[in-house]
Amino acid sequence: MTETLDLKITKAKNSKLPQVDFDNLPFGKTFSDHMLTADYEDGEWKNFEIVPYGNISLSPAISSIHYGQSFFEGLKAYRNDDGKITIFRPDKNAIRFNKSAERLCMPTLPEDIFVQCLAAVVDLDRDWVPSKENCTLYIRPFMFATDPFLGVTPSSTYKFMVILGPSGLYFSKNLRVKVETEYTRAAEGGFGYAKAAGNYGGAMLPLKKANEQGFDQIIWTDAKNHEYIEELGAANIAFVIDGKLITPSTRDTILNGVTRDSVLQLAKDFGMEVEERRVSIAEVLTAIENGTCTDAFGIGTAATLAQIAEIGYQGKDYILPNPTHSVFAAKMRKALDDIKYGRVEDVKGWNYIV
Repeated sequence: MTETLDLKITKAKNSKLPQVDFDNLPFGKTFSDHMLTADYEDGEWKNFEIVPYGNISLSPAISSIHYGQSFFEGLKAYRNDDGKITIFRPDKNAIRFNKSAERLCMPTLPEDIFVQCLAAVVDLDRDWVPSKENCTLYIRPFMFATDPFLGVTPSSTYKFMVILGPSGLYFSKNLRVKVETEYTRAAEGGFGYAKAAGNYGGAMLPLKKANEQGFDQIIWTDAKNHEYIEELGAANIAFVIDGKLITPSTRDTILNGVTRDSVLQLAKDFGMEVEERRVSIAEVLTAIENGTCTDAFGIGTAATLAQIAEIGYQGKDYILPNPTHSVFAAKMRKALDDIKYGRVEDVKGWNYIV
């Protein structure tokens, strides 16, 4: 049975929309007029409301600041060619949102309520959805603990919020990436599969060091031996080797990406052989050297398909074929865009019409 969202709406008096340069939309720096908030208190979700975007007042003792009970999701809304506004696969994000909540000992949110929350705030700010190609309205749902108590124990109160921002491409160039063999993003038995804030905080130092060496991103490897590839710094990762699409299989150290799942499904529809398994660094580098690896890319909501041009490993650079000539990536981007923008029939039911 579908639950109905009981929602209070307070509209902004003046829109910030006229101040936005839609020809210059750096990712994550511009936010729309409204945001959604809700509170978890006394064992239930309540106070669902949309209010003007702005600062919030919180106790400096809230447990999320001190003990890390905080996580988020990321998805996008699109302006279709016929003018409709759609959200891409929000049901999948709802499922992953609750998996993160459970792992961090936080309350789940009914999946239908989660989707209705996103749709409500996107609908109110639908004029913020860009019409320019490769520009979207990024949706950031998140939850954090709010108990003002300095004790290492799960909070009893939480806040759920949704903010929106028109954004351009996350990566605007082909990537030079470094295989990370010193630092670890996630270990077996940990919470690498959750979109926990702490996973990203711990990744900043190794990424900063990689940037200083001229790399754009990191390829994370397994915590035990740094032998197997797990994720790109800001996305899942995949390779085309011997004509097969190969990607690390998900586990408790790897995020189960929505875009990743979409790409794998479409590749199978195209008749391409897909392998989800452990992928060793040695296998990929050997394939690059002998010419059987024809493509490598990050896959994610923000990144979509981010081409990898070069992989650095232990002081040596491995150059991939010219990414601009990638047949697979071009075909996949077009297939995804055609669905997201309503240019083809949505036979899989991936678009949620707002």
